[in-house]
Amino acid sequence: MIEFRPIVFILGILLCVLAVAMAIPAVVDALVGHPDWQVFTASAGTSLFVGVSMILTARSGWTSFSLRQAFVMTNLAWLVIAVFGALPFAFSELELSVTDAFFESMSGVTTTGATIIVGLDDAPPGILLWRAILQWLGGVGIIVMAVAVLPMLQVGGMQLFRIEAFETDKVLPRAAQIAGGIIIVYVSLTALAAIVLWALGMTGFEAVAHAMTSIATGGFSTSDASIAHFDSAAIDWAMCAFMVLGSLPFVLYLRMVRGNLRAILHDSQVRWLFAILFGAIALTAGWLWLKDIMAPDLAVRYAAFNVISIMTGTGYTTAAFDAWGGFVMALMFVLMFVGGCAGSTTCGIKIFRFQVLHATAVAQMKRLLQPHGVFFPYYNKKPIPQGVAESVMGFFFLFIACYAILATGLGLFGLDFVTAVSGAASAIANVGPGLGEIVGPAGTFKTLPDGAKWLLAAGMLLGRLELFTVLVLIMPAFWRG
Repeated sequence: MIEFRPIVFILGILLCVLAVAMAIPAVVDALVGHPDWQVFTASAGTSLFVGVSMILTARSGWTSFSLRQAFVMTNLAWLVIAVFGALPFAFSELELSVTDAFFESMSGVTTTGATIIVGLDDAPPGILLWRAILQWLGGVGIIVMAVAVLPMLQVGGMQLFRIEAFETDKVLPRAAQIAGGIIIVYVSLTALAAIVLWALGMTGFEAVAHAMTSIATGGFSTSDASIAHFDSAAIDWAMCAFMVLGSLPFVLYLRMVRGNLRAILHDSQVRWLFAILFGAIALTAGWLWLKDIMAPDLAVRYAAFNVISIMTGTGYTTAAFDAWGGFVMALMFVLMFVGGCAGSTTCGIKIFRFQVLHATAVAQMKRLLQPHGVFFPYYNKKPIPQGVAESVMGFFFLFIACYAILATGLGLFGLDFVTAVSGAASAIANVGPGLGEIVGPAGTFKTLPDGAKWLLAAGMLLGRLELFTVLVLIMPAFWRG
C-alpha cells in the first residue's frame, strides 16, 4: 500500500508556493485599479489554506520516499497546480467556463502555450501576468524534474542522464544543490531576457511577461498577434536567442558557471540541436525566397523565428506559417515532434532520443553487413546500455500510439483532419499552435468542443510528464504490494 503522507506534504508545499505566486498579479491588478485583484487574493488564500492544511496533516509519521510515491507525486503535482491555477481564470472578469479555465491553466503549467482566450490586447494585466507565471513555474519545475526525478524513474531513456545529473563534474554532489543551482541560472536568464527585451522597445510589463515565457519555452504572449505585434527585427532575433537558451540542458549551464566554458560545445545533443535548427531554417528561408513569398532578409528572419519557436515547443508566431505552402506546413508539422535537449524546458521527443535511435540503427545495419562483427551504439562517446536503447524505442512506440489515439479522439469530436492531427501533435509535444484556420498560428482553441479540450489537456499532461510517468499509474501491478 502506498503511503500518501509524504506526497500530501510535498503537494502542500507546492500549493503554498503557488499561493505566493498568485499574490504578484493581485498586487499588479490592485496598483492599476482592476477589480480582479480580489479574485487573485481569494485564489491565493484558498491555495494557501489548502496547502498549509496538507502540510500540517502530513508533516510527521514518515521517513522515506519510494519509487512508486515519486510516480504518484509527479503526476499529482502537475494536476493539482493546474486545478488551483485555474481558479483566477474561472472567477476573473473573463468569466471562463470550468473547461476553458482548466485548459488554459494546464496549457500554462505544461508550457504548451495553446490558448482559448481571445482579446489578449485588452485583457486584465493580472491575467496576462498569471499566464506568464504559470509557464515560468512549469518551466523550472520540468527542469528540476528532468534532473532529479526522471533519471531515477528511468523514464524513456532518461536514466542515461543519472550520472551526469548527479555528478555535475563532482562540483555539486547532491540533487538539492543541483536544483538550487539550476533555479539560480533560470532566474538569471529570465532577468537578462527581461532587461534585453525592455531595452529593445517592449514596455516593462511586456518584457517581464515575455522573458518568463521565452526562457520557459512556453509561448504565452500579451497580444493576440503574439510577437508579430511588435514588428521588430531586433525583438525577433532576441527572442530566438532566448528560446534557444531555454532549450539547452541547464546542467551544462552549471558546468559553465563553474569554469567549464566549453561544456555546451562539447555536448553532442547540443550540436545535433543546432544542426537540425540550421538545416530547417535554411530549407524554410530558401523556400520563401525561391517562391517569391519574401525577400531574402525577411525570409531568413521569419524562417528562423518560426522554426525555432515550433521546434523548441515555444509556440510564438510572427506570421501564419501554415500559409507558406505545403512544404513549410509539412516541415513545421515534423518539427513539432522534435523538441530540444533533455534537462531543458522543452518537451517533444527530445534530441537525445533521436541520437540513441540513430546510433542503434547504425549499429544494427553494421551487424547486417558484418554478421560476425561486434558493434555498439554510442552516445557522447560512451556505449549506450541496452536498457537505455530499449527504453527509448519503447518511448517512440508509446509516443506514436498516444498521438494516434489523441488525433483519432479529436476526430470523433467532429474536428477536421488538419485540426485533429495538428492539435494532437501540438498537445502531446507541448507546442502551442497547430495548423489550419481553427488552431493554427492565427487561431485559438476556443471554438473546440469541451470534450476535445479535456482530451487535449490530458495530452498536454501526457507529453509534459514523458508518457510513462502517467501511464504507469493505470497498471494494476503498480498499486499492488
